[in-house]
Amino acid sequence: MMDINKIRKDFPILAREVYGKPLVYLDNAATTQKPLCVLDAMRDEYLNVNANVHRGVHYLSQQATELHEQARETVRAFIHAKSTTEIVFTRGTTEGLNLVANTFGDEFMQEGDEVIVSTVEHHSNIVPWQLVAYRKGIRLRVIPMKDDFTLDLDAYRQLFNEKTKIVSVTHVSNVLGTVNPVKEMIRIAHEHGVPMMVDGAQSTPHFRVDMQDLDCDFFVFSGHKIYGPTGIGVLYGKEEWLDKLPPYQGGGEMIGHVSFEHTTFERPPLKFEAGTPDYVASHGLAMALDYVSSIGMDNIEAHEQELTRHALAQLSTIDDMRIFGPACTSDGATGGAANTHDAVISFLVGNIHPMDMGTLLDRLGIAVRTGHHCAQPLMDRLGILGTVRASFAVYNTKEEIDALVAGIKRVSRMF
Repeated sequence: MMDINKIRKDFPILAREVYGKPLVYLDNAATTQKPLCVLDAMRDEYLNVNANVHRGVHYLSQQATELHEQARETVRAFIHAKSTTEIVFTRGTTEGLNLVANTFGDEFMQEGDEVIVSTVEHHSNIVPWQLVAYRKGIRLRVIPMKDDFTLDLDAYRQLFNEKTKIVSVTHVSNVLGTVNPVKEMIRIAHEHGVPMMVDGAQSTPHFRVDMQDLDCDFFVFSGHKIYGPTGIGVLYGKEEWLDKLPPYQGGGEMIGHVSFEHTTFERPPLKFEAGTPDYVASHGLAMALDYVSSIGMDNIEAHEQELTRHALAQLSTIDDMRIFGPACTSDGATGGAANTHDAVISFLVGNIHPMDMGTLLDRLGIAVRTGHHCAQPLMDRLGILGTVRASFAVYNTKEEIDALVAGIKRVSRMF
């Protein structure tokens, strides 16, 4: 059983006040708060270990390199990759998606070729492919969303043809909380000989992800959404695919030998890590992964599913409430497999503009996100301009959700 009060003490920011009210932080899908163990580890490295990694013969450089590469192993174990060769450090999910879109697009796609994405994608899994389309003339095919907020798998199957080169789909919608059946989608893609990339930004913090079980070809996530620092993320790629892709950027670290006539490149992962990495952030990410592992991802999932069910039930009691997302059906014990609704809830109340709702909730100390959430095509599908979004983390409580519900009711009476 998790001790929520003990966990909350690991996050000092949760004890602060906003406008004289206790902070209720429900914007975790945008970024999570950081536990003291992460902050302390990063501060300690800057104070005592700071030196550039790789190739340095002096003690500090070797110590910093060891921490950096230990972090790679921590990531490998956390997502159950086969080898650290398959773990590329990036600046975040967006860079990982761009890296694959650009390198895969350059190497394997020609004019008229197609990539399959879905209606519920974040802009970072749409725009990179559009940039490839502008440059090379490829085409985006879109999996439609059904009225129950789930993807239409029958339509997905019909999108494949001889021009299909890759599928790139989010694991969990950052707007709806829908947990997409990516394992089944990967299987279908592989039946057609097509690789698949999964955007794991909104899944990795909330339930166990296992690369061997999913069998995806690429998987990306961000450190800052799983209690780690900003500016660090991960691209997982099967070794055979990373070997085939060309470098994304040029510079130090990623080269074998350089002359003015010819350059050879390192093998993955260094082939994709040009320049000085954020070796302090990689250490911070490793500490964050160790932190959630010490709590237990199954425990985190069960807690957040309980919060989500409670929130859906309480929000449904509010007059003129519109919730965008599937029903929450999981018992919280299946590693995400049976979940249809992850720890994100988007809603509107009557004709109240989401910006007005969010601004007034803020005056009550309640932090939520408002707007289109970098998912404008999904907003178009829903026929709205934006929503209010509440999103949950390991340190949130039912009492905070009750405060949110009371706040919404109070704001609603003003209109």
